[in-house]
Amino acid sequence: MAPRCFGLIINPIAGMGGPSGLKGTDGEDVLAEALHRGALPVSGDKVARALAEVPAELRGAKVLVPSGAMGESAARNGGFRARRVIEVPEQSLPEHTVNAARRMADSGAEFIVFGGGDGTARDIHSVIGDRLPLLGIPAGVKMQSGVFATSPAAAGRLIALLLSENPGGTLKFRPAEVMDIHESEYRAGRIMPRLYGYATVPAESVLLQQAKSRAVFDDDAAIVSAAATIAASLERDVSYVIGPGRSAKQVLKVLGLEGCLLGVDLVRNGNLVGTDLAAADIRAMTAGTPIRIVAGVTGAQGFLFGRGNQQIAPDIIAQAGRSGVIVIAGIGKLSALVPPRLLVDTGDPRVDKQLCGYVRVCCGGGRWSVMRIAAG
Repeated sequence: MAPRCFGLIINPIAGMGGPSGLKGTDGEDVLAEALHRGALPVSGDKVARALAEVPAELRGAKVLVPSGAMGESAARNGGFRARRVIEVPEQSLPEHTVNAARRMADSGAEFIVFGGGDGTARDIHSVIGDRLPLLGIPAGVKMQSGVFATSPAAAGRLIALLLSENPGGTLKFRPAEVMDIHESEYRAGRIMPRLYGYATVPAESVLLQQAKSRAVFDDDAAIVSAAATIAASLERDVSYVIGPGRSAKQVLKVLGLEGCLLGVDLVRNGNLVGTDLAAADIRAMTAGTPIRIVAGVTGAQGFLFGRGNQQIAPDIIAQAGRSGVIVIAGIGKLSALVPPRLLVDTGDPRVDKQLCGYVRVCCGGGRWSVMRIAAG
């Protein structure tokens, strides 16, 4: 049988706006601000972690790649046979992703893997539609689409499954939503997702995330009650990092404070110390104090960390520890998770491992639920 062939595309700037508190990296001005705030590239490292999960005997596959940081470097460093299909400049643009995907489809790629976020998924989907399987290595900020693995390691295991599958084999596929949010609206606190179509993905529910759900679980009253329970338990001289989302922000409302809905805020001794903070701000403002983190759960996906809250960096999470993470979520949202677990993809596998175990979730109405935390 001829060697397998797949495409690999990396968005080199994906995810840089997360720890910086910019909620994305679309646009030259946003990238410049992220760099000004000290942001470093993350997508290449995440792709490398995924490729490292592929067994050596499968690395004889031919990988179609753009030049340099958009794919060729990672493929060669990972021990794959890279074939360059397009030259791209050092600072690539969405049009280079589109052109690369088109070349790969025309050159016999059996599936396409990419490292990036929703914008990258959308660009590739605009070319291949549902004709070829698509797999995202999560490296962006938002990642609302259903084409992403739960973590880089899970993506590597999925690549191995795709490469080891013989024609007519047992691996099944299903459609998955390709979604994106206009970043300027998102930064303004307005979530306006748009469905761009459906891609073909492996039907592996444990390794692949669901598209983020906006369904109403009728948990509103319970969340208000849960937030009141958490607010009453806050200790003096402890820094509370309040994550994004309506559930976590309800704690601020109970305290009579107003933060940033889609940003990260900081509370200490009943006062709002900082709002819409970057990771560097959190480190500076919590120095010398114990840290606790109040985190909500992403609908349908079940993520605690790694989707839209990268400002809460791995070292900050490690300082709080699993016992210092206060989870708030309604029973409706928890019961809709399939499989029933909470996921973490912090960017540091060691921190992910430390978080694994069981955590109590404040569900309101005097109810607590125990959920298992798993690394993606």
